[in-house]
Amino acid sequence: MDSEYPTIGESRFERFDWEDFYIGAEEPIPNKLPEPRGRLISLHCFVDADHASDKISRRSQTGILIFGNKAPLVMFSKRQNSVQTSTFGSEFLALRQAVELIQALRYKLRLLGIPLDGPANVYCDNEAVYRNVSNPDSVLKKKHHSVAYHMCREAVASGMIRIAKEDTETNLAD
Repeated sequence: MDSEYPTIGESRFERFDWEDFYIGAEEPIPNKLPEPRGRLISLHCFVDADHASDKISRRSQTGILIFGNKAPLVMFSKRQNSVQTSTFGSEFLALRQAVELIQALRYKLRLLGIPLDGPANVYCDNEAVYRNVSNPDSVLKKKHHSVAYHMCREAVASGMIRIAKEDTETNLAD
């Protein structure tokens, strides 16, 4: 095994049939791609939100780290644009932003002819967010989070990402 590739426990990622929920979900792939060259790159993303961390405005802080194999490619930290009343809400918005960054990065890497090794592995430390995104049978009860909810779930259904729970102590984006 090449030391440049991280060792990932496949048992961390649950598999579900998404066809009934997001029929025909596909990752956007550019036309007229160059021939892929070089070694495969696997993408790994750690995402977290610090709920209401700004003492004045009570806005949450998003933290995202995206690795290509073991090398950091994207480091992102930004205060969220709106005040979230729950940890669940701030973590979901952070995950949605991570999915958008992953989608753009995968698109660009393909345009550069860099071959990708399967879906991006996304790690978050919020159990409720992980369960709502990874399991097709979960139901969202908060209407104001529905856009982020469906965007993240469709990314899982299309095979662009897969998500796993990461303990807070080992979440690099924390």
